[in-house]
Amino acid sequence: MDLKKMRRIPPTATAMEIVARGICCFSVLIFIGYIMIWIMKPTTFFSHWFIDIHTKADPIHLGNQGVNLLIHTFPVLLIAILGCLYLHLERKLSEQNSKSKVGSSKWAFWKRPVLINGPLGIITLTELFFLGMFVSLLIWTFCSYLHSMFHNITQQAAKMRVHVWEAKLEISALTLGLVGNVCLAFMFFPVSRGSSILHFIGLTSEAGIKYHIWLGHTALVLFTAHGLCYIIYWINTDKISEMLEWSKTGISNVAGEISLLFGLILWATTSSRIRRKAFELFFYTHYLYIVFVVFFVLHVGINYSCIMLPGFYLFLIDRYLRFLQSEQRIRLVSARVLPCEVVELNFSKNPGLWYAPASVIFINIPSISKLQWHPFTISSCSETDPDKLSVIIKSEGSWSSALYQKLSSSSPIDHLDISVEGPHGPPSTFYSRHELLVLVCGGSGITPCISIIRELLFKANNGGSKTPRVLLVAAFKRSLDITMLDLLLPDSATNFNPSRLQLQIEAYVTREKQPANNDKKLLQTICFKPDASDVPVSAVLGQNSWLYLGMIISSSFLLFLLLIGILTRCYIYPIDHDSNKIYPRKQNKGLKKEKNMNNPTPVTSPGSVSHNSDRELESLPFQSFIQATKVHYGGRPNLKEILSDCDGSSIGVLVSGPREMRREVATICSSGLKDNLHFESISFSW
Repeated sequence: MDLKKMRRIPPTATAMEIVARGICCFSVLIFIGYIMIWIMKPTTFFSHWFIDIHTKADPIHLGNQGVNLLIHTFPVLLIAILGCLYLHLERKLSEQNSKSKVGSSKWAFWKRPVLINGPLGIITLTELFFLGMFVSLLIWTFCSYLHSMFHNITQQAAKMRVHVWEAKLEISALTLGLVGNVCLAFMFFPVSRGSSILHFIGLTSEAGIKYHIWLGHTALVLFTAHGLCYIIYWINTDKISEMLEWSKTGISNVAGEISLLFGLILWATTSSRIRRKAFELFFYTHYLYIVFVVFFVLHVGINYSCIMLPGFYLFLIDRYLRFLQSEQRIRLVSARVLPCEVVELNFSKNPGLWYAPASVIFINIPSISKLQWHPFTISSCSETDPDKLSVIIKSEGSWSSALYQKLSSSSPIDHLDISVEGPHGPPSTFYSRHELLVLVCGGSGITPCISIIRELLFKANNGGSKTPRVLLVAAFKRSLDITMLDLLLPDSATNFNPSRLQLQIEAYVTREKQPANNDKKLLQTICFKPDASDVPVSAVLGQNSWLYLGMIISSSFLLFLLLIGILTRCYIYPIDHDSNKIYPRKQNKGLKKEKNMNNPTPVTSPGSVSHNSDRELESLPFQSFIQATKVHYGGRPNLKEILSDCDGSSIGVLVSGPREMRREVATICSSGLKDNLHFESISFSW
């Protein structure tokens, strides 16, 4: 039997697996080397090594910034290109082998939540480990710079004619800016939604936002302290006029102050109260990052800004590709309007577009707002709906309420202009690896559960792989909200038999003790007229998007280097060569000059006619789903009791809903109630 199985494996698949593993190992080695650069950066050894490379570098073509491009930018872009190739091979392998792999439980311990009620939210052991490593890097960088710069501080203070504490204050201010640059160098990676690096390490764009928030808060705290320390130093040494200094060759203080000012304005609008009550203010002021970055570059110079270039460069590529996709008008085929103020939008989709369950798509409707983009979880499955993509939108805010009123009015529209970005989703799915899958959701959090159930329904009816048993625990405020369960089955699933999927649904109505008398439980279906300019949803780079993305990154960076080389060779170098100096920089006197000698590389801071059709929600196409549903009134689900009664060697627990629900499930999974509980969470609030 083993020989027969080996014969069935295509030789190309085996070779692809070897190449994919080799790329993965090589990328890990490059990443370790890149981290070692950051660890060694504040040391004397790195200073001597950097000076040696800088001395041997050819300033004619890339100038002084060529060394920083080599050390800080090239490794990251190489990892991004290798990640694109790896993800391309992984997709080819998954197409050849559609059977689900049983997950190993040896890594489950590292995914268990350890911090739940803290200010950072739910933190797993893996996140805590890497968070501790990053904080250690910041502390190590700060202490190492201080140790080297405090050498002979008394003599340096005497030369500058300042007190020792004032000299230490200036050095501390500079060091705070250097440590803040570490956070800035990593800040743009998590918000590159289509980044190969995020998918390569298994992060989604939603999960990455949390790390972006951490890095942003830390960076702005450090930069604020950096600026305040310098202001205090200038006041005490009667050098307040230096606040108006704009140097063309050195550090520009005015540019740094402008960058910090716009950074503080951006930072002030990131509070949870403003995000929830005035989201548009938070969203629009976030574009101030452009001003922040521009003046940051003017503050530290082109050479030193190469440190934060790789993350920002990949972000710009991702942002430009998303902009190209958002310029298209997507064809809206139909909409289903539920009486619980929920709408399901069904878009035409390119059959070649594949996305994982629980993926997210950003939607813009110009007739409601030309500037607002809102993320929604995709409820359809790319397998069950090859020509359609669906999202479920609950009327909870001004934008979603306007959409619901527009579609539920007595005179519905026959066409709606919509633009999209995405989909963006997880690189792999975890739920097929378990024997039992428990889906805990609240309100509109049922949306990702719908996509997962549709995916498992497809697998159960096609017999391609073994599907886990599914327990759906859904909490709703009103009995009318239970009508959202009607969306568990797509309109195109008439050939599927839901009984093949072992599904149990426990629905809880928390604010009603008995079923409400709703005389008109009708689902309204609206079909829209097609427009010649509308296109189906498709990947911006086609089916081989990862391969093309790698080509774009490599080719654009080569063009970038070529541009810098031509500019340096034809303009900058002749001027500097004639004056017998290369990249003149302002030589600071006394203390600043000695600091630059000790640390040569610091960086500061379908129907053609519109019609309606109504049908009762109780007339679901498959009675098995009705039989599988049990409704409880007047209370919340006892999640601890539910999870303790679950049987199975491996139990996957996915929670999607309010923060309190996520924290409760995380507490149960981390309490040691059962060793086979594997926690996953989907958050809609940051």
